[in-house]
Amino acid sequence: MEHVIDNPRSGERIVISQSGSDTDGRLLAFDLFLQPGAHVPAAHSHPRQEERFTVIGGRLRFRLGRETRMATPGTSMRVPPGADHWFGNPGPTVAHVRVEVRPALRMQELLETSVHRSITNRRWWTRLIDLALIPLDFQPELGVPHIHAGVIKVTLTPLAWLRPLLSA
Repeated sequence: MEHVIDNPRSGERIVISQSGSDTDGRLLAFDLFLQPGAHVPAAHSHPRQEERFTVIGGRLRFRLGRETRMATPGTSMRVPPGADHWFGNPGPTVAHVRVEVRPALRMQELLETSVHRSITNRRWWTRLIDLALIPLDFQPELGVPHIHAGVIKVTLTPLAWLRPLLSA
């Protein structure tokens, strides 16, 4: 069953074709549609997951480590676990990219949570705190380049304790 995640702030539309629950956790597969000029919010990694991107339509500027390349239809890119990467659509048309994530872990929940936390109509500081805590809440699925997971945990855990007080 198809599930759609729209992020109007980032210009991303995600159409999930296979969820982790469909594949016993082995795979999350989705089509990503990026509006012209849209991109993922920041460089990141997935400590325990491999991603594969295949461009179906449009163009994708893709950075893997220090290498940047322009991907066109038919281009596939593999991102090994732990590799820093970023991507965006530099073209004049919508980019259509097929993405596979192995294993699925909680990646679908991460995508849904990111959208929910970025578009909810709350005070700006509450939204900022919620977004800042995503790397803590999803440590197996999301890494921050050049910052050890232990540093993230030590730094963000006190903020997580304060979240209920600051959200009141």
